Amino acid sequence: MAMYDVPYHGEKDLSEYNFLVTGGAGFIGSNLVEYLLKYGAGKVRVLDNFATGHKKNLAAFLNNPNFELIEGDIRDLETCKNAARGIDYILHQAALGSVPRSINDPITSNEVNVSGFLNMLVAARDENVKRMVYAASSSTYGDSKDLPKVEDKIGKPLSPYAVTKYVNELYADVFSRLYNLEIIGLRYFNVFGQRQDPNGAYAAVIPKFVSQLLDYQSPVVNGDGEYSRDFTYIDNVVQMNIKAALSENVEAVGQVYNVAYGQRTTLNQLLESLKNNLSDYDPKIKNVEIIYGPLRNGDIPHSLASVDKAISLLDYQPRYSIENGLKEAVSYYVSTKDIKSEISNF
Repeated sequence: MAMYDVPYHGEKDLSEYNFLVTGGAGFIGSNLVEYLLKYGAGKVRVLDNFATGHKKNLAAFLNNPNFELIEGDIRDLETCKNAARGIDYILHQAALGSVPRSINDPITSNEVNVSGFLNMLVAARDENVKRMVYAASSSTYGDSKDLPKVEDKIGKPLSPYAVTKYVNELYADVFSRLYNLEIIGLRYFNVFGQRQDPNGAYAAVIPKFVSQLLDYQSPVVNGDGEYSRDFTYIDNVVQMNIKAALSENVEAVGQVYNVAYGQRTTLNQLLESLKNNLSDYDPKIKNVEIIYGPLRNGDIPHSLASVDKAISLLDYQPRYSIENGLKEAVSYYVSTKDIKSEISNF
């Protein structure tokens, strides 16, 4: 199935609107850019400093007359204001992700995720942006043991990263009420899909496992593999961003939403599914052994989202279960001539 073959913007003509995607060279950001350009947005501007994003993620868009790239850092207020000038909708994805990264370097995570976020709020306010949709995080649920996670019940944060994302929500709420700025937060749950980077110390688990399995390397699981997550395919996330940006439901604004499929999968189940999917391309992958290691600091045991609020207020209709999403993701990873070379250079 082609990516984003179903439009999520209803009858709206996107050519009438200008969008800013911060962190647009990253995994989620570049997918948002792809959707917006595919459906003819008036202008799609990207602000990225390439700290974690990749220029190759934007390569296919560089010759599009509706695309503009600003190389800059959200920690600089004037850069944020320049990027927001003439923009109708901001899709704010720029951040330093990763719980382990924030534990190792809490100061930089705070500078980017809190000070940078505040700069974008000020820029949106001062440049009269219609609405800002921002990437929140399921890490905000912290030590809450309630399942499924519902938006109005959170626990204490378990990492500096979680603190920064919760502070984002507090700032967004204050700006919404003080300055009448339209803001919507999206709590992402373990997003995966095309362009997600499998390399580096803080690689997301699915592309990292795929990369290792393709090289017949044993993936290392933190703990016994029974920790569970609500893995969420990228198409569902794009849908939520577009619907959140363009929704005309006044009750939907000034809210935060879970973005997930609403299905819990253990790491053991995930690996079994990945091995099955990858074995269709290379049967030897079926025999790769899994290694179990120590638990990782700051990890929550289980995560499962309720998406009822998003369904009710934003007409969210997630199309991809983890099974369907993994088929698409694996197909993407193995779709080039030199599979391992492509993965290693991704």
